[in-house]
Amino acid sequence: MSFNFIWLFVMLFALMALGMPIAFALLVSSFAYISIFKLGFTTAVVQCIQAPMSQTLLSMGFFILAGNLMNNGGVTRRIFRFCQDLVGWIPGGLGHANVVASVIFAGMSGTALGDAGGLGAIEVKAMKDEGFDLDFSLAVTGASSVLGPIIPPSVPMVMLAVITGVSTGRLFFSGVIPGLIAAGGMMFLIWVISVKRHYPRAPFPKGRVLWDSFRQAFFPLMTPVIILASIYTGVVTPSEAAVLAAVYAMIIGIASKDLDIRKIPQIFMESARLLVSVLFIVVATKAFGYIIAVEQVPAYISRAIMANVSSPVIGLLLIQVILVICGCILDNNATILIVTPVLFPVATALGIDPVHFCLVFTFTLMIGVVTPPVGIVLYVLQGMSGIPFGQLCKAMLPFIILLFACAILMALCPALSTWLPSLIFG
Repeated sequence: MSFNFIWLFVMLFALMALGMPIAFALLVSSFAYISIFKLGFTTAVVQCIQAPMSQTLLSMGFFILAGNLMNNGGVTRRIFRFCQDLVGWIPGGLGHANVVASVIFAGMSGTALGDAGGLGAIEVKAMKDEGFDLDFSLAVTGASSVLGPIIPPSVPMVMLAVITGVSTGRLFFSGVIPGLIAAGGMMFLIWVISVKRHYPRAPFPKGRVLWDSFRQAFFPLMTPVIILASIYTGVVTPSEAAVLAAVYAMIIGIASKDLDIRKIPQIFMESARLLVSVLFIVVATKAFGYIIAVEQVPAYISRAIMANVSSPVIGLLLIQVILVICGCILDNNATILIVTPVLFPVATALGIDPVHFCLVFTFTLMIGVVTPPVGIVLYVLQGMSGIPFGQLCKAMLPFIILLFACAILMALCPALSTWLPSLIFG
């Protein structure tokens, strides 16, 4: 087997080191390699053109739109107020409300950035005003934002479904139990730290207060229920559910008069820009993936791992190590599109369930959004607070350790991710 493909990675990382954006670095290095080693130039171009022509990728755009409509339509404030009344009486109350709100909002946006950028500002301000340390407030917000891509719907899982061919519906439901376990772990950690630091909590709410906040948040709370129920009953496909979520978010915002109709075109434009940036990376990685396939890189890596690893569990833990390294130096979207075509064949060769692989892949990789040096959520939180980056990273450390422990648990217990999809879809 030829090892010429090593030059592809050398060129890619050299261009990235020079400051070239990942999408351009992928395109330039891929087509430079194709030209130098005389691969099928026309075939690569055709695959790049066809890459974004996917109904599943279209659903990603509508989930992004739904999250933006929720953020701009006052929905996040209603959700956070309800969560505050629901769990604010537990020691470290607003920290728990932060996590529960992220669980709910995860069922609407499907992205970590949507959670951190939408709920984040509200949550951090509320916690700071109540006497919580700023770095702790930011750490809780950052950690809970990781739940966005785990609990369905999930934009990263849509991308994985496109690449692997695994059912989007199965991937969505695979994240429910792991997401709730991670949320429970965060709330336990918040409770321990809050008791130690004597953080405040609210008095137990009166029934009338809780009912009023629930009533105001009822229709937003129904968003994940409608999405998952419509997929489960077969009324809509996961792609059509994304359109349903966006339309429902718009109706809620307009009906409650929290969404300014004049802002809707701007919201559409912002969502389109984000979708286009993702699709550009998809196009660029298609050329990269073409080279990987032609040079039989997955087959080589699979043989190398199979020669030394026979256990699916050890193989999955090894894959997690690779993902942690990639997550610390690469953008998550790029990592999904670059690494999945290489690692997925390895996982299937080891006998790992495709749904289990995709869930562990997503969970492990999403930890990268709160892990330096590339953790994009860290920069969002730092930008909204002005806190020193090192102080923020130090505050995040207990939550990062917790998330890694959860990721290992998901790898060791396949049933956590496969039981619910099997129950629902057979």
